Amino acid sequence: MKRQDYISWDEYFMGVALLAARRSKDPSTQVGACIVSPEKIIISTGYNGLPNGCSDDEYPWGREGEETKYPYVVHAELNANLNAGGRVLRGATLYVALFPCNECAKAIIQSGIKEVIYLSDKYAATDVVRASKRMLDSGGVQYHQLKPTLTTLTLDYRVEE
Repeated sequence: MKRQDYISWDEYFMGVALLAARRSKDPSTQVGACIVSPEKIIISTGYNGLPNGCSDDEYPWGREGEETKYPYVVHAELNANLNAGGRVLRGATLYVALFPCNECAKAIIQSGIKEVIYLSDKYAATDVVRASKRMLDSGGVQYHQLKPTLTTLTLDYRVEE
């Protein structure tokens, strides 16, 4: 008899996005993204961070003040899009921890991604997210919040010997 306690595809791919988020050096916000083909194959992942070649130690990470992280950080969704290396994203699904901003929505629409599955929409009342939803709607991109059956998922690195 097969196992019954396996995770769903949505929980699996969101788990990959959350694992990618753990690579972010941002002290306040860690977001990960995972782009998946219609055949359920991972095409790309990304997380919020600085562009390749820009040292994490030479740029600001603050959210307020004279110099902030905002002009420098690449969002997880855009990073995943760029990390795809030219692979076809048309018809793909994007899993992301936080609802995409308007700038990421532009890249999502242009790349042909057809669905966004997200965990949190905590900035729903902002102009940025309202603009994002308006563009996603116009661009024919479906989106919905994942309601996982899991609250945690533990990875165990111990090897049985």
